[in-house]
Amino acid sequence: MSNNETRGAQLRRGLLIILSSPSGAGKSTLSRRLLEWDPSLTFSVSATTRAPRPGEQDGEHYHFLSEEQFKRSVAEDGMLEHAHVFGNFYGSPRAPVERAINAGCDVLFDIDWQGAQQIVNSALGVHTLSIFILPPSIAELRRRLESRGQDSADTIAKRMQKSWDEISHWGSYDYVLVNDDLDKTFDDLKTIVTATRLRRLQQPSLMAHVRGLQSEFEETP
Repeated sequence: MSNNETRGAQLRRGLLIILSSPSGAGKSTLSRRLLEWDPSLTFSVSATTRAPRPGEQDGEHYHFLSEEQFKRSVAEDGMLEHAHVFGNFYGSPRAPVERAINAGCDVLFDIDWQGAQQIVNSALGVHTLSIFILPPSIAELRRRLESRGQDSADTIAKRMQKSWDEISHWGSYDYVLVNDDLDKTFDDLKTIVTATRLRRLQQPSLMAHVRGLQSEFEETP
């Protein structure tokens, strides 16, 4: 490969960045900050069989599919992960993710531990970076949920009941951050993403570069 071809080769393969946490641990805020920090990073738009809510646009908030379309996509290996929740199907379409990472763009997933495991075990699993966000304490987790003012006491109680099941899977993630200081946690998150982008596996042009170095070395008197 010539020097021009080497310079034109793809410098990096994109990552599938998975963020998971119990509700109230700060995952949504960290996801938003990550997208603002690097505009080239894209958010994975999920597919669902539920009906659109007022103001939701197909392809922007969700890919709205019929149940038949969704099941066909799953059967054809078109979903990286999927689940049946409260009578509807949800999943992450494979094709747009593959296009993004092949173009060197990272894709961010805001999913639970079950979806995370499906992606890690998929054909694209070698390109995943999974991060779990822990709250500093259960009391603080409850305080954050209550301070939102968005949920009823019953909904908060259900979220709290579910939180321990989610936390119990922390050990299956590549990195775990305790979000006791949002700014520090975000700095740590940026460091993790930046370092993982430099993994040898994520740099397909390295082989051509090394071969070029070898050729130069062999041609040197």
